[in-house]
Amino acid sequence: MLTYNQAFYELKEKLQPLYDEGEAAAIAHMFMEWVTGLNKLDRLAKKDKPFSKKQQETFESKGAELMEGKPIQYVTSSAWFMDREYLVNEHVLIPRPETEELVQWILADCDERGIEKVRILDIGAGSGCISLSLFSKLEHPVVTSVDISKEALNVLQTNVEWVLTEAEKSKHPENIRVLAMDFLNEATRNKELGRYDVIVSNPPYIPKSEKKKMHANVTKYEPQIALFVPDNDALVFYKAIASFGKDHLREDGSIYCELDAAHAEKCKGLFEQEGYGSVELKKDIHGNWRMLKAGLS
Repeated sequence: MLTYNQAFYELKEKLQPLYDEGEAAAIAHMFMEWVTGLNKLDRLAKKDKPFSKKQQETFESKGAELMEGKPIQYVTSSAWFMDREYLVNEHVLIPRPETEELVQWILADCDERGIEKVRILDIGAGSGCISLSLFSKLEHPVVTSVDISKEALNVLQTNVEWVLTEAEKSKHPENIRVLAMDFLNEATRNKELGRYDVIVSNPPYIPKSEKKKMHANVTKYEPQIALFVPDNDALVFYKAIASFGKDHLREDGSIYCELDAAHAEKCKGLFEQEGYGSVELKKDIHGNWRMLKAGLS
């Protein structure tokens, strides 16, 4: 059996053709923690400890998936978002730190406005990382999560049970609504959805022509429907959201969207042309224009 130390260095070396050295090491550490249940420091203290038979089997079978380029989150079926662990698989996008910044923006605004009962719509909810983070952090939330993918909504529903604490689930069990919906179908969305204080979305926004420039571990494994839009209509979801918001935002409500930095100014102009009087762009931690907030007043 391999020792913890041998396994780490073997995996790191085999990952380096796919990733740079730092990223390969980070993935190897994450994987080893998942296999052994021990963090980096605890493994270092037991570096010469051999794997159990089960650990060796897991290391070999799941490690092979890593070496094919499968993202670590899909190999382990888990990803962390705002200090909580979420179930993820190939039917949902892997939650990213930039999206945490979007959630923090919403929470800060809700706190400033002092809304007692915040009605939230999450469009293209995927794993539910946005929906459930807002639900868990706000005092009296009413959340509706929609996605076109029933498989994604199955993941979200599992995360409702897995991510939220028992106290959170029992506090407002009726206040999480999960709907399968093609949001681009105007008649359906207007019929099924109400009015909201917060409309939030991390929609598909990458033109299909950009696919060839992207890392294979994204294009091969993450859901295409959640990533790509037609080259000739890259803002299709923002157009639908802007149109919808005009009749479905409550008084002083706001729309929040995650953006492709390349189209940030165009998105801002789109909302302004649709009659939104207050449109703001915000940079992420990396200095990219990543978020938009729009209000009618």
